[in-house]
Amino acid sequence: MPELPETGQTRTQLVQRSLDERPLGSQRVVVRLRVRWYFCDRKQCSRKTFVEQVPGLTEWHRRSSTGLTGWLRSIAVELGGRPAARLCRRLRLAAGRTRLIRLLTAPPVQDRAPRVLGVDEFAFRKGCTYGTVLVDVEAGRVVDVLPDRTSETFAAWLKEHPGAEIICRDRATAYTKAIREAAPDALEVADRWHLLQNLSAAVEKTCHQHRDCLRKHARQETEPTVPEPVLIELPVSALPRTQIIERTRHRFEDVHRLLEKGWTISAIARRLNLDRKTVRRFRDTDLDELLASARERRPNGILEPFKAYLNARFAETQGQVSGTRLFLEIHERGYRGSRQVVRKHLAALRASTAEPVRADIPSPRKITSWIMRPRETLTESQDQRLLQVRLTCPDITRACDLARTFTDLVRHRRGYLLPEWIRQAEQDAPKPMQGFAGFLRQDLDAVTAGLTLSWSSGVVEGHVNRVKTLKRAMYGRASFELLRTRILTQP
Repeated sequence: MPELPETGQTRTQLVQRSLDERPLGSQRVVVRLRVRWYFCDRKQCSRKTFVEQVPGLTEWHRRSSTGLTGWLRSIAVELGGRPAARLCRRLRLAAGRTRLIRLLTAPPVQDRAPRVLGVDEFAFRKGCTYGTVLVDVEAGRVVDVLPDRTSETFAAWLKEHPGAEIICRDRATAYTKAIREAAPDALEVADRWHLLQNLSAAVEKTCHQHRDCLRKHARQETEPTVPEPVLIELPVSALPRTQIIERTRHRFEDVHRLLEKGWTISAIARRLNLDRKTVRRFRDTDLDELLASARERRPNGILEPFKAYLNARFAETQGQVSGTRLFLEIHERGYRGSRQVVRKHLAALRASTAEPVRADIPSPRKITSWIMRPRETLTESQDQRLLQVRLTCPDITRACDLARTFTDLVRHRRGYLLPEWIRQAEQDAPKPMQGFAGFLRQDLDAVTAGLTLSWSSGVVEGHVNRVKTLKRAMYGRASFELLRTRILTQP
């Protein structure tokens, strides 16, 4: 029974109240109550009416029982608005998406930050707008969600919630600036996964820069197997006008045209709907190198392994060979494609528009995967191919040795050896590896802590994946406040 005023007169009246209850089987259950309704006759009283409540069954301003409200709240936490409403219809529960969303309330944020705080960004829209998720690494739960990833917002949060002793982060400079400004005594720990990711990018760039070494070595090995040219030489081929090559040409022209007008990198990226890293690459790289890279990205067709044989037969017969005959010859050697593909390649040879046969060399990404993986996980053929690559190019060999040494430091937490590794990398490593070592030196304390302590951002990355799932389920239909509420409301 509600608390009545101490003074003044009250009147009572019996009223009937209907409550929705949890269904029984497939039948809807409605509880009808006769409760007392109190009226206060005193004009100064702020509460004019009072309705009697039944403990454990009714709540103020609810037309459903406490048990049913708990069900609906749990469904809303798990599914959100529209999916939860669809499930409620299947369960014979009368609840719309708006009512379900109103049942969600964000838990209050504690006044003090957790002792071990993890911070990472997530995308509202990739490449455009980002937010920040803060996680209690020890408890494994989300502490708060910020509407952007700027240093000012994160610094303000740290000042309002002191107490963080260890902060796990990635290599983002905005978070570093905020920590040094608002929590200078906190120990920064660079995430090991991001360090290995940056190392992998440096190794792949090194392999890409020295791809000509591998191609030259492959050509030298295959030259003795090619029949003696009794014949005519293959006509010089022009660069094929494919979609990706034409796109690269136009993009290069657009970027440099805007640069000549004095546009900034960010403005060009917004105008052309590109990432800023892509704009910088088109600004700093020659067109020939970009076209060669675009050409390498073209997928290998089913005819690719047989082109060397077709070109040799074409030169051997001085072009006097039919497509049907060549098709039958390579079909005996394992070709399973159509006859029309062979005829098109033969027509390209006669029109001097065929591509030269590419040497069978592993891609930079594949070489990088062999280097970054533990040696015991490589197959015998992969180990042999990596050995051939190492024997071919000294720079890739040096990058491989440095990468495996750094990976060993990460896996065995030997942070005390990091300064010596940086010194060796800056001394005689390829340029991408030197750049990676320079970045490590700029953030030496945090990286050393990441290679020494057991803390990392693994828990944070798991919550970022959960945020992505929630965001995609609500994309375009929810505000930041609702997304924040669903992130903070743990299932």
